[in-house]
Amino acid sequence: MDKKKVDISFTFIAAIIGFMIAVQFQSIQKPNERDTRDIWQLREALLKEKEIQSNLLKQIRLTEEKLAAYESKRKQSKEQALRDTLEELKSEAGLTEITGPGISLLIEPVIEDIKIGDYQTNVVSPELLQRLLNELNMYEARNIAIDGQRIINTTVIRDINSETKIDGHTIKNLPVEVKVLVSDQSTAEKLYNRMKVSKARDEFFIESLRLTIGKPESNITIPAYSNPIRIRYMEPAEEGGGS
Repeated sequence: MDKKKVDISFTFIAAIIGFMIAVQFQSIQKPNERDTRDIWQLREALLKEKEIQSNLLKQIRLTEEKLAAYESKRKQSKEQALRDTLEELKSEAGLTEITGPGISLLIEPVIEDIKIGDYQTNVVSPELLQRLLNELNMYEARNIAIDGQRIINTTVIRDINSETKIDGHTIKNLPVEVKVLVSDQSTAEKLYNRMKVSKARDEFFIESLRLTIGKPESNITIPAYSNPIRIRYMEPAEEGGGS
């Protein structure tokens, strides 16, 4: 091999080595991906991330507080519903005083009979009172009190030793007031008109008693039932029990 060919080969190899060195140096000087942010920029980015995290935690706390408030409100609503239901049941059972529209009736002796000595001190018989109650109920009476005694579903009117008793209360003297409550003023008007032409007045008159029908009123008060209510043939239900 002559000197000229050797020089050409050496030059070609040197060119290749130089090109490879240049490429490697360029890669080191300009990498494809490199984070060129300084320390302050990194700190700023970290602060932003922390701020985002703080906002998320704040939103979570607010949501949890709302859920707790909703749960508390739901429990309170249940308790209030139970209280309202209890009051409603007590009212329906006659255990609370009630005021509303209605009429008053007055049972008194017939003066003419007293003068001729025919009046009996046995006042009002249980049969007369029971027939009167049946008629009032037929005409949409909702609550009734006789001589200050509230009438409920379990009330017993009977004769004991020639005395008329309402759940143990003795009707001793005349006059006796009967208070009747209805649903509204219009029903009170209807009840008044029906009782004005009722046969009950004749039935009382036969017994030397006068039944006077008072005009409708908007505010008649009936007392609560004062006697203990005895419940028979009922037992508490067992939880999850079957037959």
